[in-house]
Amino acid sequence: MTSPDFIDGPGGRRLAYHVTPGAGPGVVFLGGFKSDMEGTKALYLEDWARRNGRAFLRLDYSGHGQSAGTFEEGAIGDWAADAQAVIAAATEGPQILVGSSMGGWIALLCVKAMPQRVAGLVTVAAAPDFTEDAMWAGFTDAQRAELMEKGRLEFPSEYDDSPYVITRRLIEEGRENFVLRAPLPLPFPVRFLQGTADEDVDRAVALRLMDHAEGPDMRLTLVDGADHRFSTPDCLALIEQSVEEVVARAGRA
Repeated sequence: MTSPDFIDGPGGRRLAYHVTPGAGPGVVFLGGFKSDMEGTKALYLEDWARRNGRAFLRLDYSGHGQSAGTFEEGAIGDWAADAQAVIAAATEGPQILVGSSMGGWIALLCVKAMPQRVAGLVTVAAAPDFTEDAMWAGFTDAQRAELMEKGRLEFPSEYDDSPYVITRRLIEEGRENFVLRAPLPLPFPVRFLQGTADEDVDRAVALRLMDHAEGPDMRLTLVDGADHRFSTPDCLALIEQSVEEVVARAGRA
């Protein structure tokens, strides 16, 4: 595994990333909640980019992977600012954003913050506004009271041994970064991918996102039986196909 490059991001946060040089528009992979840039989808797309001479960027938000900071200190706005800083520093020209789970929300915030740097979008089990619509909405009254009083809740994770820590700041700061409560123009090629067996993000979220966003070239693909990881060979091939389609259409724009 090669060592990453680093930049000093917002608030002095030390951010790790890997860049693959190549032709534009480049592709940027944005990972999910508590994930990192060494995941299956990120590395699969990096290999695809190398084989096809396409510029590619993967990165770790602060408190994730090899970037500095602790996970519990972060929130949606922080991680979106991290992504924007690395994109600005490590890429040139418009990019195709590929956002997985929370990375889909981060990608949409990047679209709002730096529209001139986005040429297309692919989301995989996108989870916009999940801190409110999934977390807060799913808490019991007792959990909400504990969160407000103690500032944090802990939940077991099915993906690793460390628990999910949900902070009061994560919930409250998330409300400042909603993307489904205001107009959401996506004036470029967009492909939304969603599995029907996803237990973390319901297909209703994908349908709501599709219905809410406004754009000339948006498509939603539902994959029967695919789970939240969306990392089977068929699912990875579909991500690749979607990225290639968006790159081709963006190039004709």
